[in-house]
Amino acid sequence: MGRNTRKRRTPLAAKAAAASAALALGGGGLVWANFHASAHEAHDGAWGDRTTRAAGQVATISCPDVGQRLSDVPGRARPEVDGELATLDRQITDAYERLATTRDAQARDASFVQNSVLGPLKDRRQAVVDRIELEIGRAGGTVPAGLDALTACTGTPSGAGTTDAGSTDPGNTDNGGRAEGGSQDGGGDGQQGGDGGQGGQAGNGPAAADFVDITTVRPNVEPRPRRTRNASTGTFTTRCGVNAGHNHNTDNVIVAPGVTNGAHHLHDYVGNQKVNAFSSNDTFLQGGTSCRNSNDLSAYYWPVLRVQDGTRDFDQDADGGGKEGNAGRILVARQAEITYVGSPTGKVVAMPQFLRIITGDAKAFTNGPANANAHWSCTGFENKVQLTDKYPICPEGSDVVRSFAFQSCWDGRNTDSANHRTHVAFADGRGRCPAGFKAIPQLTMRLVYDVPRPEIEGGQVKNAYAVDGFPEQLHKPVTDHDDFIAVTKGDLARTIADCVNQGRRCR
Repeated sequence: MGRNTRKRRTPLAAKAAAASAALALGGGGLVWANFHASAHEAHDGAWGDRTTRAAGQVATISCPDVGQRLSDVPGRARPEVDGELATLDRQITDAYERLATTRDAQARDASFVQNSVLGPLKDRRQAVVDRIELEIGRAGGTVPAGLDALTACTGTPSGAGTTDAGSTDPGNTDNGGRAEGGSQDGGGDGQQGGDGGQGGQAGNGPAAADFVDITTVRPNVEPRPRRTRNASTGTFTTRCGVNAGHNHNTDNVIVAPGVTNGAHHLHDYVGNQKVNAFSSNDTFLQGGTSCRNSNDLSAYYWPVLRVQDGTRDFDQDADGGGKEGNAGRILVARQAEITYVGSPTGKVVAMPQFLRIITGDAKAFTNGPANANAHWSCTGFENKVQLTDKYPICPEGSDVVRSFAFQSCWDGRNTDSANHRTHVAFADGRGRCPAGFKAIPQLTMRLVYDVPRPEIEGGQVKNAYAVDGFPEQLHKPVTDHDDFIAVTKGDLARTIADCVNQGRRCR
């Protein structure tokens, strides 16, 4: 069966806001941070659907996330269902490409987008959803109600805003480590570009309003939550390099196994060296590692960062690269710090072998921020300012920093779930796991880049940088995400948990 794409997006159910964030920042130790956010209701369109749409051409396509509704798919149906979900993403990519190459026709005919792009896309999505329902039923599963209502997509005009601008209440956060959106103070208004266009070297972003001078943003990082007497205060750092050997591909074995170019954007890989769409648990054990600790065969991978300075990289004419709007020169991180940390409320259990975790949402721009977990900052500012929906412009002598704090609670049974989210969870604002979940060592990552400074002139951004993403996501910073597969030998998982529980600093 033909398969193609997919990074998981947000669930369609409303999420309540509730908690604080934890990040491993700086070389000296832990800094815990609360990131302001807004609770958001479910919706079928982009964030801009909550704002008054501006007149103008449709900039991108927003489709409801079918995959996030499929939280309980029978195991024997998952390969086929994953393939069909990948097909849905391929369809969106194709529809966006048609959207981007028919601007003249759209200007002449107000009904062109609906009749020639969105209408046919809905029909193709309906056929895929029908097959998904059939596969689940054949395997004895229960098909979630309302899937047919998720086939229609919407178009977002280029002038529409994409955030709830002005929400800066630091007490309204959700799920430790995950920021739930809200614009950062200090420049720009939402994601609207100065000229209403998408900008970017490939014409699909980023726009000038996606950047902010970090020195103008008011501090938004709160102190870490109070530790209890039983807290696990240790850290375990694993040194796996920065992918200087250029181990890249555009696959995603977690979300789209068996699907070439399943991510539609390029990943950096450190740790396990045999990760692609066709990898399995068996091949992970034979994969070798870039980590100094030879027992750490875990896969750590994230979308590459590029500077859009007019240069071309090796994948300019490749799927997932320039052919899908991911243009410019790939930047290699100067530092990639990977650290496991403990819980402020108790001891942790060892991570299970082959546990898979995705943090953040590669499609948060069109899905909304419920699963977003992007953290952007600059060296010297990390314990003061963290940005979710802006790229920072750092002062001279300061570097760009991407940080991730993964889910730190596990359901105690499953190493993955059908939607790749429900088997793990974030702790609440006090560091407590949901009922029935166990605390595990929290994986944190800090990536530091020497990025040429962008310049904003006349509503345009010059020398922009951006994270790779799906083409319809317009290279928005909120789409940053990170992926992890736990693979260890020599009882390393137990060693990490013991180190954290005993309050030691281990490498």
